[in-house]
Amino acid sequence: MIRIKNKQYNILGGFLGWVWLATVIVPVYYILITSVRQQNDIFTENPLSLPSNPTFDAYKRVFENDFLLYVGNSVFVTVMTVLIILIVSFMVSYMIVRRNDAWSRGIYKVIITGLAIPMQATIIPVYYIIIQIGLYDTLWALILPSAAFAIPISVLIMTNFLRDVPLSLFEAMAVDGASEFTTMVRLAIPMVKPAIITVAIYDALNVWNGFLFPLILTQSASNRVIPLSLWLFQGQFTVDVPGILAAVVISVLPILTAYIFGRRQMVAGLTAGFGK
Repeated sequence: MIRIKNKQYNILGGFLGWVWLATVIVPVYYILITSVRQQNDIFTENPLSLPSNPTFDAYKRVFENDFLLYVGNSVFVTVMTVLIILIVSFMVSYMIVRRNDAWSRGIYKVIITGLAIPMQATIIPVYYIIIQIGLYDTLWALILPSAAFAIPISVLIMTNFLRDVPLSLFEAMAVDGASEFTTMVRLAIPMVKPAIITVAIYDALNVWNGFLFPLILTQSASNRVIPLSLWLFQGQFTVDVPGILAAVVISVLPILTAYIFGRRQMVAGLTAGFGK
């Protein structure tokens, strides 16, 4: 048995780790216990103590305010946006890696330049374009701009991952007489599965939690998404704190589930190509 001598402990690192853990856990704990607390007990009980009279009335109020409609809108916007991002980003990345000429490298540079353009700085032009094409106050007004702003980072991730695929595999497919489409479907897509999952989860998180586009580009209740639906629990003089936090708990469950199942592929996709 080999013993490690002069073993040193990183006390500072351990302490900072526990501080970080508490910083993350305490807000989550507060949200969970407050969502089952009565509104009258918010200001009379210790905010971190267990509720003296726990109740699920807040969750009931959430579902009574058409929250399922807003969840459905968010699901539709997120799924359609991610599908557009995956299709466009993968095909562009595949073209950039396979052609590898001046024209494709120029397209890559133009797309990556989009990373330097903040969404907030373009909201007025986006608002004007959406009105001109007749999509204002529709769910597609959220889908198209969200996909456009997510494509640069998605192309960056997929391009770096595709460059890790050995060139010999593409040459073998060509020798076998496979077309570019067949090579893309049967070789490239399976090989870049971690990158696809990474892009899907990363962009789904951003779209699901997006607030600026829904606030500016929609106005009717039928096209409301989850971030805007939290306003329903804020009155003129009071705020339904348990209702808001219950809605937060419900809204985070779908995207949290997707992250749990795809977290390993997401890490692999984010780190691909950057260690060279």
